[in-house]
Amino acid sequence: MKNYRVLTLLIILILVSACSAPQATGGPQQTEAPTSEGNVQEEVLATTEEAESEPQAEAAVISGQGGSASQGVYQDIAAGFTDQGFPYRGDPSAPVVLEEFSDYLCPFCGRHYNETLPTLIENYVVGGQVQYVFRDMPLVSLHPTAPVGHRAAICAGQQGADFYWAMHDDLFRTQSQWSSVPEPETFVTALAEAAGVEMAAFELCMADPRVENQVNEGVAAGQALGFTGTPSFRFTNNASGESYTLIGAYPLETFNQWIDAMVAGEAPPQEQQAEAEPPQLPFWADAEGLAPDPDRPGYTLAGDQYKGDPGAAVVVIEFSDFQCPACQQHTLEVQPTLDAEFVENGQILWVFKHLPLQMHPQALVASTAAECAAEQGQFWEMHDLLFETVEQWAVEEAETELLGLAGELGLDMATFAACLDSRAPVERVVADIYDSLGAVSSTPTFVVLKDGQGSLLRGSRPAADFVTLLQGVLEGSAGGTQ
Repeated sequence: MKNYRVLTLLIILILVSACSAPQATGGPQQTEAPTSEGNVQEEVLATTEEAESEPQAEAAVISGQGGSASQGVYQDIAAGFTDQGFPYRGDPSAPVVLEEFSDYLCPFCGRHYNETLPTLIENYVVGGQVQYVFRDMPLVSLHPTAPVGHRAAICAGQQGADFYWAMHDDLFRTQSQWSSVPEPETFVTALAEAAGVEMAAFELCMADPRVENQVNEGVAAGQALGFTGTPSFRFTNNASGESYTLIGAYPLETFNQWIDAMVAGEAPPQEQQAEAEPPQLPFWADAEGLAPDPDRPGYTLAGDQYKGDPGAAVVVIEFSDFQCPACQQHTLEVQPTLDAEFVENGQILWVFKHLPLQMHPQALVASTAAECAAEQGQFWEMHDLLFETVEQWAVEEAETELLGLAGELGLDMATFAACLDSRAPVERVVADIYDSLGAVSSTPTFVVLKDGQGSLLRGSRPAADFVTLLQGVLEGSAGGTQ
């Protein structure tokens, strides 16, 4: 199994570094809209109690920011930090203050930065109509390494507003690079050095726990305003203090209408909120990807195993880990009921995707064994047997035990052994891991789809509760979030 062991080390670098532990049955449950490259925002997957008032950031304490001494220039535009320590560009006396609550690793925030913000800066900030303020709101559930970038921007800003905004721009410009590196702190430190930041002070700041607290307070401030995703915006009339919120990556036209109205002393057109771009599902969750593969029975065109009617009105895509206790509980105690109630009668199509977590060292080879069984038409049989016998195969020499399970299923042993020691099935598992990035970080997680829209259900739950929830989706009473 030399190939497997080498590939395991590679995949550990791919896995999300802050995978959350499985949620126990009976605990708090959440549902969220699934995120994809075309969505208008990314939703927070963790809930906190709403604060009575917006928390005050520690930026002024950490870096001496705030007040007149913090004013400067960046790219020929006034820049600095507000009295609360928030970075801004533009005239502090502008009639409109536009605050963006953002995540440096959110692709929709990246799209706003690339496609909309430059024109807003040119048309409104340069002319003195808008003061643009950036607020930290990393979605740790979706992007566990995003806070590293936010800390880096704060620590660069300790040395001046121009360094802050240079770091802000570099983080968004290189988003696709540092979003997947195994050590993002090394990457962002290199960005800071390239920007000319004094490195001894920067590194000392990065180690200061108050900086992490400041980032966390930014998230709490956004949630206190009712923001559940990024990017989110607050428009404030500088004279009256009256504020309006806009949630999502809206087109430039919407921002133009809102700002023009507020500069004229009018309220923005709130009905625009309903005109956000409709979400677009990733290939593995859209109609094309979910269609049966004519060349590989039992697989979707996206390469995932399924059971049930491909024409079913509702699709459930399960991200699972064969060594995860909550996944085992779901499979053995809940899934038989769901199969009987919904899958076997054609109401729901059930799709399986692998997500072996780093905390479960034998989960990867178990997923590989399931894919090898699938090559002989027995994926679901191996799937069930793996969960039934976790204690048997979740040992240091898991391969030997897995070969025994293949024998129990009557598989061709030579073919199975060769498959288990090959690269192809591991690559199929890696593809599922990549599909999970930015959307799913714990197991089991279920993506429930109907009419092109969906929800994320995290954690195992009692069969009766799952039946009620799915029945509500079938009857149209369940929306995208609960």
